[in-house]
Amino acid sequence: MKSVFLALVGLLCASLLTTAAAAGKNGAEVAQACVMCHGENGLSMMPGTPSLAGQSDIYLVSQLKQFRDGQRHNEIMNVIAKPLSDAEIEAVSAWFAQFEVVLKKR
Repeated sequence: MKSVFLALVGLLCASLLTTAAAAGKNGAEVAQACVMCHGENGLSMMPGTPSLAGQSDIYLVSQLKQFRDGQRHNEIMNVIAKPLSDAEIEAVSAWFAQFEVVLKKR
C-alpha cells in the first residue's frame, strides 16, 4: 500500500514539475496536475480529498501558499505546491473558483 502511495506521489510530482517548469501556463493547464486527486474540474470523488470547484480564489491562494511555504502540512500537497510560483497559484485558484457548484435534493 505504501509503495502505491509513493508511486502516486511520484507521478503527481513529475506532472507538476513539468507543468511548473513551463512558464506562462494558465490556470487550466496548471490544474491538470490536480485532477488525479481533486477530480475533473475540481469535483473530488476521492474520500478525504476536498473538492476545489467553486471555492473562493482568495481561500485557494491562501491554502496553496501555506502548503508551498510549509505553514500547512500534508505530505502530498507540500510536495505538489513547493515548485508553484505566486502567478501559477493565482491562476489555478482562479480556474477552480470560476465553477459554480449547485446542490440539489434528489
